Amino acid sequence: MGTRRYEFRVDGRLSEEARDAFADMQISEAPVQTVIEGEVLDEAHLRGIIAQFQTLGITLVSVHPVPRAE
Repeated sequence: MGTRRYEFRVDGRLSEEARDAFADMQISEAPVQTVIEGEVLDEAHLRGIIAQFQTLGITLVSVHPVPRAE
């Protein structure tokens, strides 16, 4: 897979605890959702990020790679 940038959209706003868990990523708020974007090293890292959402009780709405600028 190699390193790729991903965007994760989750329901609602993140608590401080959740923001701390994703401190190495960019976090922005959109209407009724929060957008978290950052580098994902490989498939295992991607699965770990998704598991972290589940552990924190955060509803993941979508996840997709961000197209690279050319």
